[in-house]
Amino acid sequence: MAHPKSKISKQRKRKRRTHYVAETPQIATCKTTGEPHLLHRTYEVDGATYYRGRVVVPAPEFEDEE
Repeated sequence: MAHPKSKISKQRKRKRRTHYVAETPQIATCKTTGEPHLLHRTYEVDGATYYRGRVVVPAPEFEDEE
């Protein structure tokens, strides 16, 4: 089984990992609703779920009981 010949110090390990940085998410604005949302994700506006400017799941309609 392979194993390192010598121990890699914490400093050396952390120097190597300095370039691993989380990128800022890209935010787009919907042309239909004008809402900001993450790219390639569904988003909800007034109870309806949208994807690429189209309604995927319509908002539930509640009936008033009188």
